[in-house]
Amino acid sequence: MENVRVTAPDLARRAALEKSRSRLVIVAGGFVVLFASVLTKLALATIVMPLAPHRQEKPLAEIVADEPHSPIEATLPGQRAAIVDRNGQPMAISLNTVALFADPRQIGDPEDAAAKLKKVLPRLDLDETISRLKRDDKKFVYIAREITPREQQAVNDLGIPGVDFRPTQHREYPLGRTAAQVLGGVDVDEIGFAGVEKYFDKRLRADTDPLRLSIDLQVQAVVREELNAAMQEFQAIGACGIVMDVNTGEVLAMVSLPDYDANHVRTAPADERFNRAVEGTYEPGSTFKLQTASMALDSGLVHIWDEFDASRPIRIGRFTITDFEGKHRWLYLPEVLAYSSNLGAAHIALTIGGERQRAWLRSMGMFGRTGIQLPESAFPIIQPASAWKEVVTMTVGFGHGISVTPLHVVRGTAAIANGGLLLHPTILAMEPGQQPQAVRVMQKSTSDIMRRLMRLVVTEGFGKSAEVAGYYPGGKTGTAEKVQAHGGYRKHANVAAFMSVFPMNAPRYAVYMMLDEPHGNKSTYGFATAGWVAAPAAGKVIARIGPMLGLLPDLVDMPEINQALYIPLQPGRPPGAFARGPSTSAALLDAVPKHVRPTLTVPPTVLPPAITRPAPHIRRQTRAPASTRAAHVLAVSTAASVVAR
Repeated sequence: MENVRVTAPDLARRAALEKSRSRLVIVAGGFVVLFASVLTKLALATIVMPLAPHRQEKPLAEIVADEPHSPIEATLPGQRAAIVDRNGQPMAISLNTVALFADPRQIGDPEDAAAKLKKVLPRLDLDETISRLKRDDKKFVYIAREITPREQQAVNDLGIPGVDFRPTQHREYPLGRTAAQVLGGVDVDEIGFAGVEKYFDKRLRADTDPLRLSIDLQVQAVVREELNAAMQEFQAIGACGIVMDVNTGEVLAMVSLPDYDANHVRTAPADERFNRAVEGTYEPGSTFKLQTASMALDSGLVHIWDEFDASRPIRIGRFTITDFEGKHRWLYLPEVLAYSSNLGAAHIALTIGGERQRAWLRSMGMFGRTGIQLPESAFPIIQPASAWKEVVTMTVGFGHGISVTPLHVVRGTAAIANGGLLLHPTILAMEPGQQPQAVRVMQKSTSDIMRRLMRLVVTEGFGKSAEVAGYYPGGKTGTAEKVQAHGGYRKHANVAAFMSVFPMNAPRYAVYMMLDEPHGNKSTYGFATAGWVAAPAAGKVIARIGPMLGLLPDLVDMPEINQALYIPLQPGRPPGAFARGPSTSAALLDAVPKHVRPTLTVPPTVLPPAITRPAPHIRRQTRAPASTRAAHVLAVSTAASVVAR
C-alpha cells in the first residue's frame, strides 16, 4: 500500500478545477436550452403555426417611382442625341467607344511599334501606320478608331510609350436599311453630313433629349416591303413611296429604293444614297390632272357638267398630243379624270390660261422647295415665264413640261383632299395640341367636289386596282415618259405613279407609290402603266397600314358612304346654267359675263422653303442636269407624241 502526500496548494487547485467544470456544464446546458427554444420557436412560426404578415409590403413599382431616376431613353452628357420614331422606337443611337492615338515624338522605333500594333489590330495598314508614327512634326495622330475593349486591353499590354486612348462615340443604326436616306449619316467625328443627321446636327449635339421623328416604323416597313415587291416584279430600276397625314403634314413613311444599310453610309454607292422622294425630280404625268381640275373648278370658269374635246388629237405644227386608250369623243370633266384624258386636260388648261395656271401652281408650292427638314430637298424644274406659251400651258395641264419631286405631288394632293389647306410637310412628330402650318389655297367646296372625282377614278377609272373595301380610297394614276439628257423623251422609259388618299369620306392619309422604269409582264398583259403596276401596290399598302393607324374598314355604312361620294361620269347640266360642249360656239364663250370669270383668290406665295441658301443639285438619271434645262424646255415643244396614262 503506497502513501501519497497531497499538499494544501494541490487540494486548492483541484477544488478550483472541479468548480470550473461544474460551471461549464451549467453554461453548456443553458446554451442547449436556448438553442432548443429558438428552434422550437422557428418551427412553430414557420411550420406548425405560420403567422400572416403583420403589414402590407409596398409594391415594387411604387418603390421605383419614389426613387429619383432618369428616363431610360435619356442620353449621357456629351453624347449625340438619339433619333426615335413617333412611337419612341430607336432609329439612331450613339455608343461609347475608344480611339487609339499616338504622340510620334515619343515613339522610338516606328517600324517595331507599328508591327506590334498590327498583330493586335489586323485591320491596320502597316505602311500607313508607320508613316503616321514617323510624323515627328505632330504630337497627335490617330491610329485606329472604334476599337473594342478587348483590343484596348491587348494594345495596353504591349506597353508602347506614346500610345494612348481617348473616349469617342460610334453612331449606330439598329434597323439597318429602314429609313436610311431619311436618317442620313455622320462622319468619323460624329458630325452629320446627310439627311436628318445633317439638318438637325446642332440640335443633336447640343440637346441630349431624343429627336422624335414623324416616321412610323411599322408603316415604313410595310411601304418598303410592298414597294420592293413591286419593283422586283416589274424589274424597275428604282422606286419610292410616301405616306403623309393630310391634316398635319407629318410624313409617316418615306422609302426610296434601292437603299443601303445606314451603318455603312460612308461606303454606300451614290445611287443608293439618292432619295427619290425629295431629291429626284420627275414629270408628274397624269397625277397633275388633279391640279388642273382643281384650278379650273376653283376659278369658276369650269363646271363638272362642262365637256371638252377629246375626239381628235391636238396638232401643234408638226407635233401631236394624243390620249392613251382614248374615247375619241367629247368628255365631261369627271370623264377627263376617270379616263385620264390628255386632250381633255389640255383643253381645260387652255380655258384657264397660262397666267392663271402659273399663279395656281405657285400658290400650291410647285415653284419652290417643299419645306421638309431634309437638306437634300430639291427645287422643281419649271419653264420661265417667257417660255410659258400655249404649248406649255397644255402640256403642264397633264403633267408634262414641269418636273417636281414626289413630295410636291403628295403635298399638293393633300391640299386638294383636306379641304383646301396647303400644309408644311414635316419629318418631325407634332406634339399633342400643336397646330400645323397651313395656308388656304382653294375653297372647301372645290375640295369636296375633287374628293368625289378622286374616288371616281378608283371606282370607274384607271385606278380600279387600288380599291380596298371599307377604306374608300381615291386617287389618280400618272405615267410619264422620262426626259432625255439632250431633249426629247425616252420611249419605253416611264415613271409610273399612283397618288391616293384614304378614306375619301374623311381624308386622313395620302399614299404615293412610284416605280422608275417598270416593265410589263404576263400579269399586266405587257403594260407598264401606273394603273397596272403602281395602283395595286398602293391598294396593298392601304389595306395593311389602315389597321396600324387605327382605321378599321367600314363595311356597315358602305351604301351611305358610297352615295355621299358618288358623282356621275356625265353630270347633268342644271336648268339655265352655262355649259361648254360641242355645241358651244366661240362667240358664245366670248359673250360669257366677266363676273363668271373671277380672279384667283389664292395668295401668290405660300410657305417659305426649308433652306434659303443655294444648295448643290444632285443629278441622277431621273433628273435633267443644270446644263440641259434648255433642252428640257425644248423637249416640251418638240416631243413628237406625248402620252400619259
